[in-house]
Amino acid sequence: MRNEERGARSEKERPLPRCIVLLSGGLDSATCLLVAIAEGFEVHALSFDYGQRHAIELDRARTLARFYEIREHRVVRLDLPARGASALTDPDKPVPRHALGREAIPITYVPARNTLFLAHALSWAETIGASVIYIGANALDYSGYPDCRPEFLQAFEKLANVGTRAGVEGSSRFEVRAPLLSMTKSQIVRRAADLGLEFSLTSSCYDPSAEGVPCGACDSCLLREKGFREAGIADPTRG
Repeated sequence: MRNEERGARSEKERPLPRCIVLLSGGLDSATCLLVAIAEGFEVHALSFDYGQRHAIELDRARTLARFYEIREHRVVRLDLPARGASALTDPDKPVPRHALGREAIPITYVPARNTLFLAHALSWAETIGASVIYIGANALDYSGYPDCRPEFLQAFEKLANVGTRAGVEGSSRFEVRAPLLSMTKSQIVRRAADLGLEFSLTSSCYDPSAEGVPCGACDSCLLREKGFREAGIADPTRG
């Protein structure tokens, strides 16, 4: 066997590095999923059922995981200690309509949600030998959630490396990647299109109908509409 053939064979047999992708089923997390695939990772996706009123996103997450044939997808049930604190988990609190930017931190904020999500992702990552966690956080066109800011993500990454056996012993250096952090929503839409995202498989609405039709007026719908409009791309989820 020639050296070139041996090299090509060993390259093919070499396992891909593993990563965890937080996959909500929305536009941003789906884009992160494709970024992780494009960057050469074996993807293990993690979604959460935390009693959110827009539980249709979990169906979309499952569909995305199947469609893109990722290695493994887990849906974890979280029983939040204070469901009444957010309009996303309290059915008696209405989701604000046409209110984007009116409050610094809107009532759709779920206390410590990304902290909980990342903690679960970190535990799984250490268990399977993954060193990278992808999260679709964005700090430009977003609703103002404190756990989507770069300061939070940097702090969590530091915590990951001082609070785990792998980090302390030096067998792994954990990294929290937020590839969309400094992008506008239109840039995210264009990036997703370049990566070949099937937009129809995603759902962004905080308060969709029972059939999954987006309300068109919540913060997430308004940001999504802005992104597609400014990108000059039609959103197949909107009629």
